[in-house]
Amino acid sequence: MTKPPLIHTESRRHARIIAIWLLIGCALVASTVILGGVTRLTGSGLSMVDWEPVSGVVPPLSAEGWEREFAAYRDSPEYRLMNQGMSLAEFKRIFWFEYAHRVLGRVIGLVFIVPFALFLWRRIIPRALIPRLLLIFALGGAQGLLGWWMVQSGLVDVPRVSPYRLTAHLALAVLVYALLLWTALTLLRPGVGHAEPGSSSDDGLRRWSAVVLGLAALTILSGGFVAGLDAGFVHNTFPKMGDDWIPPDLLAATPWWLNLFENRSTVQFDHRVLAMLLLASGTALWWVSARRAGRAARRWAHASFVAVWAQATLGVGTLLLFVPIPLAALHQTNALVLFTALLGLTFELRRR
Repeated sequence: MTKPPLIHTESRRHARIIAIWLLIGCALVASTVILGGVTRLTGSGLSMVDWEPVSGVVPPLSAEGWEREFAAYRDSPEYRLMNQGMSLAEFKRIFWFEYAHRVLGRVIGLVFIVPFALFLWRRIIPRALIPRLLLIFALGGAQGLLGWWMVQSGLVDVPRVSPYRLTAHLALAVLVYALLLWTALTLLRPGVGHAEPGSSSDDGLRRWSAVVLGLAALTILSGGFVAGLDAGFVHNTFPKMGDDWIPPDLLAATPWWLNLFENRSTVQFDHRVLAMLLLASGTALWWVSARRAGRAARRWAHASFVAVWAQATLGVGTLLLFVPIPLAALHQTNALVLFTALLGLTFELRRR
């Protein structure tokens, strides 16, 4: 069979095909992040005590298979110290969350590598784009290894995953998501040399948007520490933390910087402060963008305004109601919605 002819890589049709592929990857990564949050909220993350990249795709299919899986879990510290006496039916409920999370990660790998190889063979990927796609693939592989490294931290005497490793796992997922989405937008909305009529040329607005996007990412990572330490279960009042505006044990740990990562009161306080800063700066960014930016950027600005206020409302509700799983999962989901809207806004403001 002869090789297909070289296809012009600037073709808009090919660009749309690649962009759609990347957006499917975005949706899968977002689903994995959301499912990972639910896995954490339901206490399911340590239910699978082995990492089997290939054979682990097949779940237990018989009573004997389930007994073997359950026996392995009963040897874990989590069962001995926290879930002593758990029934097989109860184990299955937590197992399926972690199993789905792991399988979805493998699906992402297949959805990326198979079309990537096909597109390379058809020569429809621009040469300048190949290094970035390879980087994304490498980061995705590292994400799987990082996830298992995170789980290993909880398979010891203290059955709790390290909040540092959990937040690193979350950070890498957000980075992969951002790279996929930005690349897809670049293909769908090439803007070099033709600014949209009426779009803002204000460098200050573009920088401001990037800062707010960074603040949103930082707030998401702060939420990783909140989840890792179960810090949402302390000081379930708002706007005060108990009877105080600032918790009295804010700097209880030494050295002082450990409070930022290991003191539950401080971690929750920091998350509150970041969330309020994000609400204020996101609202101001919307106000200015709605008047000075182009039509496409305004749409993203409106979406970010709705998302940032929804996020604040969901966060306060989750706190006051002692972290109900459905509401907490919705809070985590909307965090990605807000991040997406701010990334889209930043992208449009940077277009020429």
